[in-house]
Amino acid sequence: MRFFADHCVPTAIVRGLCAHGHEVLLLRDQLPIRAPDPVVLAKAQQLDCLLLSLNGDFADIVTYPPTRFGGIFALQLHNHPEIIPQLLTTFTAFLERQPDRDFFRGKLYIVEVHRIRIRS
Repeated sequence: MRFFADHCVPTAIVRGLCAHGHEVLLLRDQLPIRAPDPVVLAKAQQLDCLLLSLNGDFADIVTYPPTRFGGIFALQLHNHPEIIPQLLTTFTAFLERQPDRDFFRGKLYIVEVHRIRIRS
């Protein structure tokens, strides 16, 4: 999979995804760090990437209806970086079960340590 990582995504998650064979483009290499959320989403769309963020705003389905975007992953760390290894295990296992990029289009994925909730 190809991801566009918001500036708030920890390096450990980026490295973990890359170690599992995924491509991760960093916001800081594409846009100013403080780019507004709509610009971040537009860039992810332009690059045909799945957006990866800890920013809770992207999980707001009223502001950002999932069906209008190419796939959004909202990671739920809740200021507990110690859960990153477990979250990464859950996340990468889920990605391995869904190798088709089109499966992710038009959906919001809320990634937690023990589950992934899907909204569309």
